[in-house]
Amino acid sequence: MNAVSTAEALNADNFDGAVQTDVLIIGAGLAGLSTALALPTSLNITVLSKADLEVCSSHYAQGGIAASLDKNDSVADHIADTLIAGAGLCEADNTSSILSAGQQAVQWLCEQGVPFTQIQQDDNVKPFTELQTADLHLTKEGGHGCRRVAHADDATGRHIMEALTIKAQSAANITILPYHEALSLLTSSDNQCQGAQVFDHTSQRQLTFYSRAVVLASGGLGQLFKRASAPNVCVGDGVMMAWQAGCRLANLEFIQFHPTGLALDDSSFLISEALRGEGGRLTCPQTGARFMLDIDERAELAPRDIVARAIAEQISTNGLGYVNLDVSHLPEQFLREHFPQIYQTLLELGIDMTTDPIPVAPTAHYSCGGVVTSVNGMTDVAGLYAAGEVAYTGLHGANRLASNSLLECVVVGRNIAADLPRYLKALENLDTVDIYDNSNLSATAIWTPPTLKDTQPITLPPSTDHESNTHNNVNIDADIAGITAKLKVLMTAHMGITRSAGQLAQALLQIENWQQQLGCFKSNPINITNPLDINSESNTIPHDGLAHFQLARQLQLATLIIQSAYQRYESRGGHYRQDYPHLATTPRTSVIAPLSKLREGDKTGNKEGGIDWLVQPIIGDTEVGSAHTVANV
Repeated sequence: MNAVSTAEALNADNFDGAVQTDVLIIGAGLAGLSTALALPTSLNITVLSKADLEVCSSHYAQGGIAASLDKNDSVADHIADTLIAGAGLCEADNTSSILSAGQQAVQWLCEQGVPFTQIQQDDNVKPFTELQTADLHLTKEGGHGCRRVAHADDATGRHIMEALTIKAQSAANITILPYHEALSLLTSSDNQCQGAQVFDHTSQRQLTFYSRAVVLASGGLGQLFKRASAPNVCVGDGVMMAWQAGCRLANLEFIQFHPTGLALDDSSFLISEALRGEGGRLTCPQTGARFMLDIDERAELAPRDIVARAIAEQISTNGLGYVNLDVSHLPEQFLREHFPQIYQTLLELGIDMTTDPIPVAPTAHYSCGGVVTSVNGMTDVAGLYAAGEVAYTGLHGANRLASNSLLECVVVGRNIAADLPRYLKALENLDTVDIYDNSNLSATAIWTPPTLKDTQPITLPPSTDHESNTHNNVNIDADIAGITAKLKVLMTAHMGITRSAGQLAQALLQIENWQQQLGCFKSNPINITNPLDINSESNTIPHDGLAHFQLARQLQLATLIIQSAYQRYESRGGHYRQDYPHLATTPRTSVIAPLSKLREGDKTGNKEGGIDWLVQPIIGDTEVGSAHTVANV
């Protein structure tokens, strides 16, 4: 079935809800489109976008893409800066591999027509498609030892996505489907991913997409928090789908907070770190004094976790809810030319950044953890690749170095595109093998799952039974909307920049109450085969079915995140524990086993494998005692 017939099938009179494609890509951000455009044109590719194509984190990225491009820079220096920012938790080999491909990745973007800002020259500027990396203007951001961030004004993500979207939409082998939300992954008995259950928001129907390989590029989980830079589609559903399908999750507790979100009403607008890279100063609104000079020798250009905590401390002291970012000492023409989007946006809100201070506060921005993935995007499930914020390659460690994320999207996306044809060819070869001579061969035989070093398993409590709330005389829609909003407040207050055992335990207990209120069962919290319990005859969802499904999954994910934070008895990078303020002697990656293994452990009574959807923290004497030793306190 070619790409055209995929679209035709969706509109056919006799359409039965099933669609066949070679490669299914879940997510139309930078990771998804980089993969799609780098794959062979002989493959039929379907790309799903949960909402409009502009509604993705990649589109809103301002600063740029980090790579060693300057003659005075080196890949080794970029790696060193990344490892320092990652606070001992970067996967060294993957970090080296991804950053070493930086120059090629940026050059590839140039070839796609991305209008990067060029170095000012006397002669005419080059057409965008003729740009070389040596032509690009580079800026500097926090944690970088030199200028190495290529950018397109101050709206790099938007310019990149517009260029790649045009390319993808014109490709005959690629079908992009907006408003198609993946609900769960389809896996075979031998742990091979073969497609996904999808909800079509436009037609209000559930579809089944069958594919020979799936690429998960669904983005992050920022919308679990009240103040977040991510659009409203970023609720961590990709992380949960992969976990339910058989993937490990790693370092979920490391949520990076961008230091300078615009602190004006409920704005989600970011004030790019590049402003600080060009000399912006953080000041106390009451005294006008710079405060970062006393905290870190790098001042405003310290890594994001350090700056965010410093701002949070200032806000706690001044009680105003913000600090000021001042760039008024920089030339007015320079600010207007280099930061046109930020300048215009602020001006429309009554702030002239050339003369006025900008009120800023930390905002949830990026998930450094996610689905355990190799540098080639391979997960624990055969045929399932992952890239972008949903994935954990180990590049970001405990704290992402600014602008490394866009680079990771492109590099890993292109790596997937290079490996995926090998996998499909090997699948074809398996199909031709005599089953009686090779009875043990399966897709797993041609798949190499990712490996991790120095891990710490996250222990979940054994299951307990809970009573269902039948919702008699209760407005279910109101419950769902109310709990969704309260969950954001809860996560911001208790899983924010600073945490403690008491806060985390309180959050888990509140989530338990909400799960009981919604009637979420530990025995089958989500029907993976048919998540919405759709009427097979009409293909329509029951009243509030999708909203209930989405919230139940968010509550489960929040539980896993909080448990990971509770059981990391140290402060490292973006994870700061007030009750364990020191580094552990040995940095370890926290790992949550796949759902299937946890359920097996639950049946056998193995404590490390047990799981309860309404979990309370592990606070037994053994765990707490060992925690004090590990945390060096």
